Amino acid sequence: MNFKLNIITASLLLASAPVLSANFAVSQANTTKVEQQNYQCQRCEVNSGYRGNVSVAAGYISRDDVHAANALGTDQDGFVATPNADVKYQNNDGYQAKLQTHQLGYENSFAEMSAGKAGLFNLDAGYQLITTYQSGDAQSNLYYDQGTLVNSAQPYGFELSQQREKFDIEADVKQDNYQGYVQFETEDKSGYTSSSIITPSPVNIGLVVDSTTDSFTAGAILNGANWITELSYFGSQYQNNAQDLSLTYLDDVYAAAPDNEAHQIALSGQYQLDSTVMSGRFIVGRMIQDDDLISMNGNPIQNWDGEIETTDATLKVSSMLSSRLRVGGSYDYSNRENNSSVFEFLQYTFNDLNDTFKENIATDIERATYKLNAKYRISQDYRLQAGYDREEIDRSYSAREETHDDTLWSKLSIRAVDNVIIDIKAEHSNRDGSEYQTDELTSSEENALMRKYYLANRTRNNVELSVNHTPLNWLSVDISAHYAKDDYDDTLIGLTESEDYGVNLNLNLNISKQVNLYGFASQQWINSAQASSQSYSTADWYTDIEDEFINIGTGISYGGLMQDKLTLGADYLFSNSNSDTYITSTGTSPYGDYYSYNHSTSLYANYSLSNEMALKLTYRYERYYDTDDAQMSLDEPASVITLGELNHNYNAHQVMLNFSYLL
Repeated sequence: MNFKLNIITASLLLASAPVLSANFAVSQANTTKVEQQNYQCQRCEVNSGYRGNVSVAAGYISRDDVHAANALGTDQDGFVATPNADVKYQNNDGYQAKLQTHQLGYENSFAEMSAGKAGLFNLDAGYQLITTYQSGDAQSNLYYDQGTLVNSAQPYGFELSQQREKFDIEADVKQDNYQGYVQFETEDKSGYTSSSIITPSPVNIGLVVDSTTDSFTAGAILNGANWITELSYFGSQYQNNAQDLSLTYLDDVYAAAPDNEAHQIALSGQYQLDSTVMSGRFIVGRMIQDDDLISMNGNPIQNWDGEIETTDATLKVSSMLSSRLRVGGSYDYSNRENNSSVFEFLQYTFNDLNDTFKENIATDIERATYKLNAKYRISQDYRLQAGYDREEIDRSYSAREETHDDTLWSKLSIRAVDNVIIDIKAEHSNRDGSEYQTDELTSSEENALMRKYYLANRTRNNVELSVNHTPLNWLSVDISAHYAKDDYDDTLIGLTESEDYGVNLNLNLNISKQVNLYGFASQQWINSAQASSQSYSTADWYTDIEDEFINIGTGISYGGLMQDKLTLGADYLFSNSNSDTYITSTGTSPYGDYYSYNHSTSLYANYSLSNEMALKLTYRYERYYDTDDAQMSLDEPASVITLGELNHNYNAHQVMLNFSYLL
């Protein structure tokens, strides 16, 4: 009733307004004689003050391998402790603040802060630490000494891990139809990664990582009743603090990544005309690299003039032609023009096909993508979508300068059965292009019959099926499957065929108010076949690769115990991956496989001490194993010197007690 009275009152007031004013907005109504207290919202509450929770967790970690830190978040062993917070504040004037932290003190953690007023301004600041661990048992006979790799009589051990530390700050201001924003982010990356050098035989090394990347973004947004436009700038600068590397008997065996910078200016907008929506974006950019380059002849190239001009454009249109039919289309254009300097470089001679000196090739790439699509509602239970996509790519100085991919696809959505949603999608695509060229600029070191997979003629067929069924109000079942096959029928040397297929199953059971159960299982297979040649004529040996991935998980939570104070739960995850390679020449033999599996278990108990305080006890167990036949110890005679056997075989345990306080 209150709503109807408000509309009637506003209508009467608008009707009594002077006609000459020509402003019929409700905000202009004369409400001086209206008893506004009679129309106050009785359910509106301002949630002023603090909300959220703060907590501290402490416990014990036992592990056999630093690789376990990828799952546990920290490489610490023994006693650990970390605070966490998720707190929001709001006052009666609409000013807000938020603080969120996660695992501070761990090698994987973050903290985010924000403050502002909705619809007026906002200020955000954040910190994030990301660490990934490859191995803690890497070994090498080479150690660093001021940019020189020095031979060691005994191998020394080091940790293959990389850490990224990020800081960012962002501010945006809104006023009526205007909005402006600025953002600055800096990231420091450090650690070791696996790499290799030629001495002249191949040697794997632990390469020092030490770099800083700064980025800056600024933009302005202007919008009207049915349109919006944005002008923005993005710039980044990369600084590599690592040095070029030399051996005691050979200079310049490794060139560190040079410093570089990139800049972009973008203009975008969207306009709606009745039932038609049009949007577009235009971007111009430049990538610059002006560091010195080392050269094999011992004379460095100073102030290398490396420059790439970029142009990107997008145009999209979508229109509702009727209540049943919507059509749309888009055009995307991308151009990378390489304007870098060209010099002659001394080359290593691997075979008779190489020249002693060779110029670097400044390659350009131009890409255009066209898409047309339509969506038709046949009935309330059936919806059909279909489309045509075409991608054209032009690469300069390539074995095949022009390629084009044409794709036809359709999707049928069925809702004819109660509590069942079925989606079926089918796709067929074909790639063709210009004639192949084989000369010293494109493929002088390659077999003339070789076809790189991203350039070769290809036919792809793909089908996807997904079914969502809710037979009971407490049970939900999701099933999906896909199958895709790529045929490279015209390829004699190279990838000739590949398959990718898999199935997924998800179950969610809300058995009762106290008991919830979930489970999922998925399996994927990826197979590929490749033909190779030692004679530079016809294929004389073949490679078949079979990859398999399995993921299984389940979990249960049981609440309502001890007068609704205690909740018990458990989660379990199993993952397995396997890769087999078979080589066929005079006979068929395995090349050496890769295999890994992981068991992850979590048990927890939540106990409510009061309406504000709670305890959570958690136990986690990680079992991880992998083996790679390609890895060898340093004392094994081989043409390639590795960093040792980096396989993993460990158990990890974590027990944590968490105390949280609800504000």
